[in-house]
Amino acid sequence: MASTTETATPMILTQSNVWKSLLHRAALHQQKHLRDLFAEDPQRYARFSVEALGILLDFSKNRIDDSSFKHLIDLANACDLRARIDAMFRGDRINITENRAVLHVALRAPRNASILMDGKNVVPDVHAVLDRMHEFATRVRSGSWLGHTGKRIRNVVNIGIGGSDLGPVMAYEALRHYSDRSMTFRFVSNIDGIDFFEATRDLDPAETLFVVSSKTFTTLETMTNAETARSWLLQGLGGDPKAVAKHFVAVSTNAEKVAAFGIDTANMFGFWDWVGGRYSMDSAIGLSTMLAIGPDNFRSMLHGFHEMDEHFRTAAFDKNLPVILGLLTVWYVNFFGAQTVAVLPYENYLKRFPAYLQQLTMESNGKYVTLQGTPVDYATSPIYWGEPGTNGQHSFYQLIHQGTHLIPCDFIAFANPATRIGRHHDLLIANVLAQSEALAFGKTASEVRAEGTPEWLVPHRVFEGNRPSNTLFADRLTPEMLGKLVALYEHSVYVQGVIWNVNPFDQWGVELGKALAQRIIPELESPECPPLSHDSSTNQLIERYRAMRQTEKGAQ
Repeated sequence: MASTTETATPMILTQSNVWKSLLHRAALHQQKHLRDLFAEDPQRYARFSVEALGILLDFSKNRIDDSSFKHLIDLANACDLRARIDAMFRGDRINITENRAVLHVALRAPRNASILMDGKNVVPDVHAVLDRMHEFATRVRSGSWLGHTGKRIRNVVNIGIGGSDLGPVMAYEALRHYSDRSMTFRFVSNIDGIDFFEATRDLDPAETLFVVSSKTFTTLETMTNAETARSWLLQGLGGDPKAVAKHFVAVSTNAEKVAAFGIDTANMFGFWDWVGGRYSMDSAIGLSTMLAIGPDNFRSMLHGFHEMDEHFRTAAFDKNLPVILGLLTVWYVNFFGAQTVAVLPYENYLKRFPAYLQQLTMESNGKYVTLQGTPVDYATSPIYWGEPGTNGQHSFYQLIHQGTHLIPCDFIAFANPATRIGRHHDLLIANVLAQSEALAFGKTASEVRAEGTPEWLVPHRVFEGNRPSNTLFADRLTPEMLGKLVALYEHSVYVQGVIWNVNPFDQWGVELGKALAQRIIPELESPECPPLSHDSSTNQLIERYRAMRQTEKGAQ
């Protein structure tokens, strides 16, 4: 039965008093500049910054004041955010369209915790899988796991798609400093054959282990790549099918299909339907991450996740990092018309973090119907995007500073690098601080003129400023800190979903294209073109592809 927390008739968001109050406050802020807000309030930073779990969130460079911030907190309370948080942690089936609980928080709960699903504590099952992962990763990393020819494993290729790829590859890149540098890690997700080719072209099959991640072991992209990997391996190792069991492991729940593939089910690591793909990097989906950084570092990452979970669950909303981030996103999307959020890590190890957040945020809240199935009359998820600094400064920052779009920014920086090289890190931090300052305060025409700029050039060199940003600042990027950052954004997404009254835990929007692809595949591959019943554009494109493919075959 679906949770009553989720199905109770909600208030009509845009007709609520708190929404109308926020509209009024936003109109006032349209007339006020961040320069004025800082000039009027010398204590602004102290009142609009929060530090918890080793993360400093400076949100003083946002277009808010005490009143608008209070009204945002009131909005969270009016939407019953506290009860909705409790419902998730309690194991209620808050994913109502799939009748599932949402318990990614159980994946990082300590061994002695109790989190119930239908009356059963799921934590022991989680730790049973973690212990098996620990034992397996130790064998591979130590060299005691040998391939079919007796060679140790030196290459690991993760095969997955969506959350089964974006999480592991992001975590590997983020924590590469902690990885075993004697091993090579590659990631294959795209059904484009070039992805597999480039990932394996220089690897020795005798030293390569594939981690195939698919809950059902039927995902089109993943299983296509897995079958290609199987053929590649057998071709390189003399064709003995027994080799598969020494070079493939599965993250799945479908033992029958795993065994049919040739994988020993003793090397199958399971997870549960209360874990959504984009929330699964700390489950068995993270097996390649554990192989890279080791079990101890993986558990440290889980500890960071759990600390942020507890902060989110217990902290007052005005001191709660995920709540503040989520409410500020709602503020700009719904009251200022912002359509995107830029996430800008000044840490090259986090270069895949914006890509990871794209799935987490947009697959979660990219919805146009409420939990009750009625169309929304307000904007929901913004587009998340970004690149690491300082690269982006020589790319798209022009638009952020002087373009016509309002783009709130999250800057992420660390005081200490994994490796300090000369002045590099000081210059990096100087740039991130300078960018947030420039966005907030800009440069006036009078300041430009005072520099002796010709009058005709003045408009081109003016920076309006008044462009909002958050700065997330921590000591260093460690496995534990990565867990905290990911959980911070996970819970921020949930806050937004609660306010917008959408389901952040389903993704029906990805299904239609996949279903149509299954219809088109035989139309492309059949020897004779079958009758086509698509629209005229799709029909013509199918025929053009078939003709061009035949031309290539003829040339061969």
